[in-house]
Amino acid sequence: MKKVAARPVIVFQPDGVEIPAGITDLARFRAWVHSDDFPERGRIDWIDGRMEVDCLPEDLNTHGSPKSAIAIRLGTLIQEKKRGVVYIDRARLTNPDADLSAEPDVLVLLFATVRSGRARLVPKASLEEGRFIEIEGTADLVVECVSDSSRAKDARRLRDAYHRAGVREYWLVDARTRPATFDVLLRQPRGYEPAPAGRGGYRKSGLLKRGVRLSLVHEEAGLDLYRLDVR
Repeated sequence: MKKVAARPVIVFQPDGVEIPAGITDLARFRAWVHSDDFPERGRIDWIDGRMEVDCLPEDLNTHGSPKSAIAIRLGTLIQEKKRGVVYIDRARLTNPDADLSAEPDVLVLLFATVRSGRARLVPKASLEEGRFIEIEGTADLVVECVSDSSRAKDARRLRDAYHRAGVREYWLVDARTRPATFDVLLRQPRGYEPAPAGRGGYRKSGLLKRGVRLSLVHEEAGLDLYRLDVR
């Protein structure tokens, strides 16, 4: 495979993640993503003309637990009803018009969205049947769980980029506080608007057509257990 760029490279320590020189636009970034040289560790996004690299370990309670709770419940609501697929991490969404290539914490892609052409599955370089490495276009729902290093990125830069990419719904979770904040952001022409909290703290999801809330239901042995409530 053709090299994305010659050395020198930028090396992030202690992880040893290497960023090639010469990645100045989304096309070059995607070429690197599709190459064998792209790192398997860390989260590396392209957002509005800049590369954002986060190699910090994931916080179990404020990131991993709420993310898993949301993905598990969405799996029941989306996958078991055969509406689409729920991805956790490493599912890359790219939209050239939005100058975006990112791997959300959780991503929902409906079969109808692929059939309509609003999302296209990008095949691996080998072109093996049924092997895909990227979603080009849009998604139906993305979820981001805020970490200490990602607040501005999740709340502003990704919010704007996901809107430009046509993502119909964006859930933003911040479990660093008690209680956790859980924003259901619905796409409108000029930006995302938060769904208001109703009775019991439920917020109406346009995708699910039901109210949702995130609850901390149990704490034991230093671990937090979250649940996505739906009604």
